[in-house]
Amino acid sequence: MADFKPAHFNDDSILARYYGRSSMFTDIPNNLFTEYNVKKGLRNDDGTGVRIGLTRISDVVGYTNDEKGNVIPCEGDLLFRGYSIKDLIKNRQKNYGFEETCFLLLFGYLPDREEFENFKTCLSMRYELPESFLANELLLKPARNLMNKLQSAVLSLYNYDESPDETDVYQNLLKGINLIAKFPALGCYAYYTKVHSFDRNSLIIHYPRREYSIAENILYMLRPDGKFTDHEANLLDAILLIHADHGGGNNSTFTNVVVGSTGTDLYSALSASIGSLKGPKHGGANISVAKMMRQIIADTDYTANKDTLRDIINRILDKDYFDHSGLIYGFGHAVYTLSDPRAEILRKLCRNLAEEQGCMYKFTFYKLFEDTVKETMRERTGKILTSNVDLYSGLAYSMLGIPEELFTPLFATARVAGWVAHNLENKLYDGKIMRPATKYVGKQLEFVPMRQRR
Repeated sequence: MADFKPAHFNDDSILARYYGRSSMFTDIPNNLFTEYNVKKGLRNDDGTGVRIGLTRISDVVGYTNDEKGNVIPCEGDLLFRGYSIKDLIKNRQKNYGFEETCFLLLFGYLPDREEFENFKTCLSMRYELPESFLANELLLKPARNLMNKLQSAVLSLYNYDESPDETDVYQNLLKGINLIAKFPALGCYAYYTKVHSFDRNSLIIHYPRREYSIAENILYMLRPDGKFTDHEANLLDAILLIHADHGGGNNSTFTNVVVGSTGTDLYSALSASIGSLKGPKHGGANISVAKMMRQIIADTDYTANKDTLRDIINRILDKDYFDHSGLIYGFGHAVYTLSDPRAEILRKLCRNLAEEQGCMYKFTFYKLFEDTVKETMRERTGKILTSNVDLYSGLAYSMLGIPEELFTPLFATARVAGWVAHNLENKLYDGKIMRPATKYVGKQLEFVPMRQRR
């Protein structure tokens, strides 16, 4: 395409000047949010979320309320269709806990043996990508960011669906099950396409095996030799299970329901959710934890000295270490107050795998860091700061040899089950397009003809 821009035309300089004059920087005072009862971030004054819907799919339990409505901290739990994830983890079928959880989220009840085996078969028959998809949509179109690639790949699957715009509940259920089955291959192939095209590493393609669970297939497709242990598959299965859903109010699920409420196709709704999950304040938080811990380990060499860690933690809080944000990644949560049940589960499973791999020093370091952060925060603020799922998910992924850039795509691989379930529930019981309101607080101006503008 010809470039018609004059040689002397500096559009960056011109646009920067317009940006400097922009009225977008006109202040919106904080008192206006109070005056019009606008909840920033859809958060109430006590930190709880503004209710935007009703659901029977899952419940994030982080506090109770007294008779006056005050928030009372409590030990955390996560319920899928009324069942605690602690019980689902404890009683899951070998390396197939995620599949059983998908059935539970989608159909609303726990399957019997025959139903479970049939559902596993329905998923495994859909593991492979459509013919020519790998070559045309992935190998020929590599991307530096795997979440962006996952987003575009999901949209591309629209073109391989004979009836992509059928959005009734049953058709969306079928499409959703198909996508749950294909996400592992999408993520693994996108990773190898990226490292082959941009990092000049070997391109490895293992086609998924129907006799493997989703967790087993991910390890099989990622590893050059395709080998894994039962403990490794067990840990990854648990990670997928506990990430499968987290209530209807988290950003990516809310995004999915908002977009789906317009009547658009499931591929578009899930693509929007992936874009939301990519953000460092949501699914991308696990990478922030990994980077922070990598620097701490590099500076301390897995120290067992609590005073050394306390000094680093205080420096982080004083914005004098790592990214100078003052944030200790892997701690704190919008709902959980005393404990994050997902972190509790992963801590135990990470310990088991560390013992098997002979790297208990890694687990011991993470546990010491966790304990020291909690103690330091109590000393500085008098408040309880709980560790969240991102602290131990990064350790789990690293012990499984999963590349850091796949952390968030694997989060999406698990969460697609919850996204589909909430999409279906909204169609069944709400059905209205989501359209909240904003209050205009700008001025009303008289129009000025261009010749009179200065």
